[in-house]
Amino acid sequence: MLRHPLATSSPKNIKSYVGKKISYHLYIHDTIVRYANKSRRAIAVNGQIPMPTLYFTEGDTAEIYAHNELNEETSLHFHGLILPNKEDGVPYLTQLPIKPHTAHVYTFPIIQHGTHWYHSHSGLQEQIGMYGNFVMNKKPDDTTFTLGIDDIPAIPIILSEWTNYKPENIHRMLHNASDWFAIKKNATQSYAEAIQQGYIGTKLKNEWKRMLAMDVSDVYYDKILINGQNKTYITKINDRPIQAGDKIRLRISNGGASSYFWITFSGGKFRIVASDGNDIQPTEVDRLIVAVSETYDIIVSIKDSNTIYELLATAEDRTQSASYYIGNGSLKASASLSKLNYFEGMKMMNDMMRMNGRLDDMGMKMSLNQMDMNVVMYPEITGSRKSKQSNQYPNRYDANAIGPIVTMNYAMMKATLNTRLPDSSRLREFKLELSGNMNRYVWSIDDRVVSESEKIIIKKNEKVRLIIYNGSMMRHPMHLHGHDFRLINGTGDYAPLKNIIDIMPMETDTLEFLANHEGDWFFHCHILYHMMSGMGRVFTYQDQAANPLIPDPRFAWKKLGNEDRRFHFMAANDFATNGNDGMAMLQNTRWSIATEWRLGFQNVHGYEIETHIGRYIGRMQWWMPFVGYDWRYRAHGEHHEKNWFGQINTKNNRALFSAGFDYTLPMLVKFQTEVFIDGNVRLQVYREDIPLSKRLRAAFMYNTDKEYMVGFNYITGKNLGISAHYDSDMGWGTGLMVRY
Repeated sequence: MLRHPLATSSPKNIKSYVGKKISYHLYIHDTIVRYANKSRRAIAVNGQIPMPTLYFTEGDTAEIYAHNELNEETSLHFHGLILPNKEDGVPYLTQLPIKPHTAHVYTFPIIQHGTHWYHSHSGLQEQIGMYGNFVMNKKPDDTTFTLGIDDIPAIPIILSEWTNYKPENIHRMLHNASDWFAIKKNATQSYAEAIQQGYIGTKLKNEWKRMLAMDVSDVYYDKILINGQNKTYITKINDRPIQAGDKIRLRISNGGASSYFWITFSGGKFRIVASDGNDIQPTEVDRLIVAVSETYDIIVSIKDSNTIYELLATAEDRTQSASYYIGNGSLKASASLSKLNYFEGMKMMNDMMRMNGRLDDMGMKMSLNQMDMNVVMYPEITGSRKSKQSNQYPNRYDANAIGPIVTMNYAMMKATLNTRLPDSSRLREFKLELSGNMNRYVWSIDDRVVSESEKIIIKKNEKVRLIIYNGSMMRHPMHLHGHDFRLINGTGDYAPLKNIIDIMPMETDTLEFLANHEGDWFFHCHILYHMMSGMGRVFTYQDQAANPLIPDPRFAWKKLGNEDRRFHFMAANDFATNGNDGMAMLQNTRWSIATEWRLGFQNVHGYEIETHIGRYIGRMQWWMPFVGYDWRYRAHGEHHEKNWFGQINTKNNRALFSAGFDYTLPMLVKFQTEVFIDGNVRLQVYREDIPLSKRLRAAFMYNTDKEYMVGFNYITGKNLGISAHYDSDMGWGTGLMVRY
């Protein structure tokens, strides 16, 4: 019988709750929405976004019919639920995808309570509407039922974000290092901005260490939503007007694809009573940040019958927010969060990063979100444009130590029940490092993506301990399917139970769980674009029974890994007055296939096409060996030039194979060595997209064939720019730059 690992029996003198079979029919179909002034495709379920809230009571049996009316495959994953593996909803891991115009039924017992949610685990469907609340109430006879918490009105809230861009295009742009989202956020951190704000030394040091500009969240979103709306008003509870003295429980789930959300309330402090569906001892705070996929239950208090209080959900990058208004009368707004000081964040990054790309913890023991490296960017905490905190101050990144605002962190959580795992269980310990490369948008664990890894084998009834270090420059909300884990936070036997933990850069966190649910269970970053890039692992039980829904496990495993092996296309072309200059590239986690062309309008300007096929090597992927082919023609008569090495230069007439490598130098300059089959050698240095100002980019190139180029591009739109450049072969030119 499937059972929660910490389930307890009810007292004999209380009548036990008799569970029911609760059935839902969910019809998944395409729709058109207009959240941000443009009509865009979305996916609705039963005609709505978010998906319908599903309600159960612990002890019930869920029967959920998913009717796929799309012209593509889909699935449903029930986030945080402890259920049979074949009901977990991960395509090619626990089931085959639900084919278009077919149906699939999920059936499982409800053996827990709390605030959870559900979403598609197919492709990027979660980004465009496939998410919804999943609420499991306590049994009336539950011994943990608490007055003032479990008996007050409760409202499920799901946070999300909307973008007018297709999520597939977002994924492609992220892999191609587009800075369009930074432009939209006003967060380019260009040289001009650095000079203007007094941070030019910080900017130069940042690029000397081969880092891109400071990034808080990956994607610019057009709208933030609470239960599918940017603004929502609630004036009644239990069919009566909200009044002074009311307490309301808000069941908050972050159903966003990649956004963290700050939660603040204009009515003052609020109490947190549960996280990831598990009760914690009530903790009063001014604000909390909800990681992607995380859930919190909070209780807000209404102090005045004639006041409307604002619950404000602000995206971590502070570009957008959504409001949930509670009460009647005059509005009391929640204070908006000020713009981030990105250059202070860049300065912090410079201190953290060594020249080899590894992080330096600067002597701090970081864990449990107690040290928020981003605190230097928060004006409401630091109180000044430039941080005055000394690098020797031990609490310089602890928001609760340096400011008056109380911010929730994991060290403040304490379970209401003893969560100690059985002492008799054998301990199995794993150490994992979260790794990544923001420049190429590669996210991994121990420098391997899912397709490059093997399943982690555990045994039933083992106590599994995970010690996780975040060696990347981004925070990662790591989610374990099918189990609750104890978060080791210094509270001993009362360590809180969770199924997702947000791990900040340089943090080391320890969690443990009892291996008592056989199956193949996904453990992954819940930032959708990180997961799709390969940041995950699979835990599997030794000698477990076969999953009847996966008839060909080898084929299914290969299909699961296809996502992070996928190639992403990019192209650019400068339609200039002196010729046509462009490139096209296909690249994935490890491989790059790129072609460049320079086509003059006259024979004297010449024609050239170069193709390189390379594989990125190393943790930071700064080095890429390649093989190539170079074809070029230029009408310069019998005149032959020599290169730097005294070799006859064949750049006027060349059709040769080659081998070489690219290497990223400090200042993000690329150094290329290429040896052609005729023995000629060419060395080249170049850089593109130098951020002179918010929208103005510069580029340069010089090589030992005595070719050189300098150019400028003013970005006017996501795909367009105005260019001007000088090329040693083609001369001066201006034109229209088109990018994809």
